[in-house]
Amino acid sequence: MRRGIAKIAGSRVIGVERVKCSRRPILIEPSGSALSRRLAGRTVQDVGRVGKRVVLQFDNADRLIFEPRMTGLVLVADPPTTEHLRFRLDLADGPISHIWYWDRRGLGSIRLLTDKQFQDRLGSGALGPDALSLSADDLRQRLNSSSRAIKVALLDQRAVAGIGNLYASEILHLAAVHPAKRCNKLTIAQWQAIHQHMLAVLELAIRYEGSTLSDGTYRNALNKAGGYQNHHRVYDRAGDLCPSCQQKTIIRIVQAQRATFYCPNCQATRR
Repeated sequence: MRRGIAKIAGSRVIGVERVKCSRRPILIEPSGSALSRRLAGRTVQDVGRVGKRVVLQFDNADRLIFEPRMTGLVLVADPPTTEHLRFRLDLADGPISHIWYWDRRGLGSIRLLTDKQFQDRLGSGALGPDALSLSADDLRQRLNSSSRAIKVALLDQRAVAGIGNLYASEILHLAAVHPAKRCNKLTIAQWQAIHQHMLAVLELAIRYEGSTLSDGTYRNALNKAGGYQNHHRVYDRAGDLCPSCQQKTIIRIVQAQRATFYCPNCQATRR
């Protein structure tokens, strides 16, 4: 999402609209005309990312945060549907005239924060370090005292920012670690394997612009499907033969109300 709109850096805001939507409302702060007033005429200095959020930084250090959660999309092309549109930002002095925020389930949010609010809410004390910036030792030190299941711990954005549910299953399968194994029971070798495959999975997923599943919800900024779903080894493949061992079928379980997929042979608890 960030790369899809990166070219708006240097553009000037000429319009802001909270699109009328009959679906579940999303959180947009500040409400009313305050958002338009604060953004009018501002220049986008940088398009960044914090964890699983897209961040537009303006020339006065304010930041507009798009948090898409499960079904939100940040788009520069026409959206998948009109009834789920939530927000539009009109731009001048750049190659992109507007960006849209679209959200089918209405779980995401848009917040305009001052620099202090940003540091308080999304700074180092609020979110863990980005997953792609961590060393193997950093990862182990942040999680190895926890008694939580490793799959659940990897999703804790306060510990490590940026790992989503789908990718946690993929990482643990490649690392040959059972998703229910407690963090404080993992060996150093297992932590190293998790770290190695964490970097590999996330970097490959970014290269292929994310995963578009059977519901078709996720789209890139141009409203096109991602490609990483074609590289899934276990996620959403319950009942399929494991691509690694070719001996057992993939199992689906639920952890912390999220679906987990794993191979009972490659990721046996004894390992």
